[in-house]
Amino acid sequence: MFLDARRCKVASRVVRDGQSVEVNLEEAGRRASAGAAGALERERLLYADEHLAAVDKPPFVPAQPTLTTDRGTLPELVGELLGSPVLLVHRLDRETSGVTVLARTREAAAALSEAFRAGRVEKCYLALAARAPEPPRGRTDAALGPDPSRPGRRTVRPDGEPAATRYETVRAGPSGAALVRCWPESGRTHQIRAHLAHLGAPLLGDPRYGGPRRVLETGVPRVMLHARRLELSHPVTGARLQLEAPLPDDFLAILGALVPAAPGTDEAP
Repeated sequence: MFLDARRCKVASRVVRDGQSVEVNLEEAGRRASAGAAGALERERLLYADEHLAAVDKPPFVPAQPTLTTDRGTLPELVGELLGSPVLLVHRLDRETSGVTVLARTREAAAALSEAFRAGRVEKCYLALAARAPEPPRGRTDAALGPDPSRPGRRTVRPDGEPAATRYETVRAGPSGAALVRCWPESGRTHQIRAHLAHLGAPLLGDPRYGGPRRVLETGVPRVMLHARRLELSHPVTGARLQLEAPLPDDFLAILGALVPAAPGTDEAP
């Protein structure tokens, strides 16, 4: 096949016997990820100073470039909003919404990355699960590793990476679906999704881990996981920052349809 060098940029690299090369071609330049927001609304900016920024990430916005595109990522959108580049220090899955912190200097990026690695950042997520986990509250420290039978999936395995999640069931609805609050103590890939599935409570909208895309008459548009709160020390001043992202409309709609609060109550999970 003939490739026009004017349209393709190829990184020079030696290819050896037995290796394979995957090439993704895109005519007329780069494109944004499907479903990504065109621009980040200013009201999604939760905090900003000269060292860091915190935003409420919309669902379907990728945290980093993918195989098919490097446009429409969260750092790009936040950089456009602030008028200067930002650096990613932790990552939410593409369909996950909520609080995300980005650095505005390399020094802040190094300090924040170390805080996340060392477990000095307190994280609270809200999840809508197909059913309540068993037991309904507790802590799981099941190690996680790649699932050899399902590429891209994590599973509990004795030789996996250490991972721990505290959780509690806030309430369950008449369909059996449940609102679950989670505090991950580590930051493994798909940690909450894999741990809740292991406890018999796959997330709504998460077929990769056994979660349904529809419950009764209610369709579920994405993985129902939201980073509700982050608490961390400022990388320069040391002041403790408490950052909170409101529940997005799609999460609230599924919550109201499948796990409604008791009449007369005004809960803010």
